[in-house]
Amino acid sequence: MIRVSDEGGLRTITIARPDKANSLTSEMLEALIEAVEEAPGGALIFTGEGTVFSAGADLDEAKAGLATSPLWERLSHAVAESDALTVTALNGTLAGGAFGMVLACDLRIAVPGAKFFYPVMQLGYLPQPSDPARLTALVGRGRARMILLAAQKVAADEAVAWGLVDRLVEPESLIGEAAALCEAAIAAEPKTRAGIKAMCRGVTVPGVISADADLPS
Repeated sequence: MIRVSDEGGLRTITIARPDKANSLTSEMLEALIEAVEEAPGGALIFTGEGTVFSAGADLDEAKAGLATSPLWERLSHAVAESDALTVTALNGTLAGGAFGMVLACDLRIAVPGAKFFYPVMQLGYLPQPSDPARLTALVGRGRARMILLAAQKVAADEAVAWGLVDRLVEPESLIGEAAALCEAAIAAEPKTRAGIKAMCRGVTVPGVISADADLPS
């Protein structure tokens, strides 16, 4: 149900459970973590099969405890810490726990018909620990509260305006566009790619002048 393909430094990870809206089981989460941690190349693309990226946790497993499992945070952490360029190609709606891995990615593109909602308030769960901060960093405090506290669904065009999605792409061009975004990262030296990713996260890289240092005039 998690399909992995490698080609020329690019690993594509596909959630392939379209008959269940690509809802995620614990076994699938473990497979996603493994696919990220063992990725050999310079870039990762996450996408889904069918017309929904992921509806979040499998309902039966959610009731049995998956909704609050540490596996979600392990997956988000693995994505965030990857030295590869990480791109989510959202083939459709993103909901619930699947938000974590998407928020942890470097880039997000989506089809125009995608919708975004994270109904933890309605379901009585807390979001994954790192999700509110990552969401706030992308869209700001008020809009993060619109999604998490007011349980609002966000359409694709609004998601772009908010900064949740970086670009809208027609379905037939989605994977090609994601692959094109990965070309420079795949061609780069691993040290350069990792260094730029670290600097974008605000991490000090040895040998690089700090942004608050006194620069020569």
